[in-house]
Parts: sequence; structure tokens; C-alpha cells
Amino acid sequence: MIDLRSDTITKPTEEMRKAAYEAQVGDDVYGEDPTVNLLEEKAAEILGKEAALFVTSGTQGNQIAVLTHCRPGNEILLEAESHIFYYESGAVAALAGVQTRTIQGVNGVMNPLHIEAAIRGEDQHFPETGLICIENTHNRAGGAVVPSSNMKEIYEVAQRYSVPVHVDGARLFNAAASADCSIKDFTQHCDTVQICLSKGLGAPVGSIIAGSEEFINKARKWRKRLGGGLRQVGIIAAPALIALTKMRERLVEDHVNARFLAESLINYGGLEVVNSVDTNIVVLDISGLKMNATEFVEALKVEGVLGVTFGPTLVRLTTHYDVNRKDIEKAVSVIGGIVKGKRH
Repeated sequence: MIDLRSDTITKPTEEMRKAAYEAQVGDDVYGEDPTVNLLEEKAAEILGKEAALFVTSGTQGNQIAVLTHCRPGNEILLEAESHIFYYESGAVAALAGVQTRTIQGVNGVMNPLHIEAAIRGEDQHFPETGLICIENTHNRAGGAVVPSSNMKEIYEVAQRYSVPVHVDGARLFNAAASADCSIKDFTQHCDTVQICLSKGLGAPVGSIIAGSEEFINKARKWRKRLGGGLRQVGIIAAPALIALTKMRERLVEDHVNARFLAESLINYGGLEVVNSVDTNIVVLDISGLKMNATEFVEALKVEGVLGVTFGPTLVRLTTHYDVNRKDIEKAVSVIGGIVKGKRH
């Protein structure tokens, strides 16, 4: 089965498995796990922040950031189809007691002028703006890269109003690989950042939050409150450390495979690639085939290819470490067969 549902389905490498087996461990709640301590130190250094915290998932990382930055009754500003708004089960309301105010972006990119206009003034009728969130890369925009220049402009607006900025950077290393720059070119324009180690980087589990020393100390308590205090976590921190230090350079390969996939399908009648394919995600509109996304995904599955629905007529295909060019070529052939069958 060629699995293009997500880069979250990657399996740990042999080196990661061996590292987990041999990891030095201790009780992380006591600060005694040497492997997770090393991971957090290395992550802070790479991301250009004072400190970092290892958490179980990207969603947990984002929620800890909101809980740490905000207080109940605050409002957070974020893009209308961002992951925090769209895919995190309403957790900002359920856990942090904050409301969301969405900004309609273009390919996931918010206009700084719209951000500034949405920041609340001093009025007893309004909630205080507690946080601005940027997602980079932007999942529902097809893995689009939010330019560092846009992040800089938003951060400058935020600083004028003393509002912190958090980046949901689940795939921020993909953005850096696509832009051929250091990840610090992005992280310098935010107060805090969350990155996933279990997507394109291939770790079996885990994410990182990074920010100031003061922020991370408060975030660590929120992690504990959420039941995220970890014990001999070196078992999973060891493969995460390999993901962070050794798997970043290969993300370009995923991007090349995604562009090959998109370019191979571009002339198929009834199909349209609707995103710019900045990184490792391809979004297809299959409405021209007179079938819906669920039917198309099921047809793919019958032929040994897995994808996910992304809307009534949209299908997402994601490249990653566990699929190679031969797999992509096979997927193209399968899709071609489905198109041919629907056109005859």
C-alpha cells in the first residue's frame, strides 16, 4: 500500500529504533532525563530561542502555548482555516476559555492590516486580544509557505500593541527547506513556536515548544496540568533527537516528489491541482470526474494508494520519508487509470 494520507504515518528509522533502545533515561518531571534535556537544549539552539519543552503532540504544544499566553476571556487572532481553529476540537475554548477571531488569508497568509484592524481597543464591551497565531506551513492552503517577510510585518504590528505571537510551525522545517534558508529566518518573528518532530522529520512521537526561559517555565506547569508530565521519556526523546538533527536536510526530497506528482497529473482531464505545491502536499480537485472526494479516495484505496478527503471534491496527497519516486510513479499510474475509467 502506498500511503499518501499524511507525513504523520512515517515509521521510525532503524537508527531511531536503536537510539530508543539504548537511550539514557531518568525522570523528566524531576528534570533528570539526560536525553530529553539534550533534545530541549538542541531544539532551543536550532530555533533561536532561550528554552524549549518536549510535548507529546503538536496540538498539545499549541494548546499549552495558548494557555500560557492567555487568560480566560481573551480573544486570539488566527487564520480562518488554521489548524488551531479547524482541527483541534475547540480546545482553545474548552481548555483556555478564549474565543477565536478568524482572519481570512490568501493561501494561508494573513494581511497585517487586517490583523491590526482586528486587535481590540480599550472598551469594556470587548475581549482583550491575547495572542496572534500564524500557521507555517499552512496545511489547508496545501502546505503553503508563509513568507518570513509577512511574519515580520505581523510581528511588528503585534509588538506595537504588546500582543504576543505564536507560530504553529508543525511543518516549519518544510518552510525553511522550501525557502532555502535557516529556520531562524522564521522564528525570529515570533515569541513562541511549536514544531512537530513526527511529521516529515519521521520521529515516532513528539513536538517541541520554544520561547523565552520565563515562558517555558510557565508552559512546563501547563504541560503538567494537562497530564503531560513525562517520566523516562528518553525512550522517545532519543529518536526525536535524531529527527531534529539528522532528518531536516532530506525534506527537499519530499518537496521534489510532490512537485513531480503534481506535474505528472496536471494534464489529466477532470483533475486540477489547486495549490501551488510549495512543499510536500498536493491538493486535487476531482469535480471534473463527476465523483466526490470520498468516492475518489475509495477508488484509490482499491488500487493500493491511500489519500484523504479535503473537502467535497478535494483530495490531499502528502509525500514523506516512506514513499519514494517509484511509489509516486505508481500512484500517478493508479490515478491515471481512475481518470481514464471515468472518462469512458
